[in-house]
Amino acid sequence: MTSPATSNANRYARYGLSLPQQTRRALEKRGIYCQPSVSIEHQHLARRYVLRGVESGGAVADMGRYCSYLNADGTPAPWLQQIDSISGNGRHAIIIAPEFVRIEMLRIGHTYELAITRLWLKSEEGHTRPAIATAPVFRGQQGTLVIDLQNAENKSLRGTVAPVFYTAAGEAFSLPEHFNTAIQKITGAVACVGCKHTHIAVAPSANKGGEL
Repeated sequence: MTSPATSNANRYARYGLSLPQQTRRALEKRGIYCQPSVSIEHQHLARRYVLRGVESGGAVADMGRYCSYLNADGTPAPWLQQIDSISGNGRHAIIIAPEFVRIEMLRIGHTYELAITRLWLKSEEGHTRPAIATAPVFRGQQGTLVIDLQNAENKSLRGTVAPVFYTAAGEAFSLPEHFNTAIQKITGAVACVGCKHTHIAVAPSANKGGEL
């Protein structure tokens, strides 16, 4: 039997951060739409299954939520298409790949939640359609960053700093080295008020250099 702790871990690995209803309502009220769940899609011409993710999210003054997708080595995944919207703080790009790493962050004031998860397709005996396999890479809870990145005077710092996460004993966690740049980028994204652009995913040609 799967323990509740294991079940919860599997759920956030598959669907993203599990947020209290009050937090979800607060995000909805502020018009912040973030879609961390992924789906399995079938490419008929290529005769293969792929994962589909959506880079999405944005911020208002007191809250922000954002998710995007990376290659396994921490470099940005190329988007298939960008999505423009009038309102902002919503969908920004579609990412298609056989496997990728999802990075998701929530900001409430100066407090941050971070989840980095590897997702890939796994064949199942007796089934033509594969299943989504997941593995948590990093989970940071109640991180802190005292700088108000959402303020115009600090805009130049976006993408260069990240919150600090602590153990229960008060020791700072070391962030996964391969994902340092992406963590800094998404920290800037959850402070991008009225966000209308991608912060992490890149155009397919721009990904050849493998850098954010």
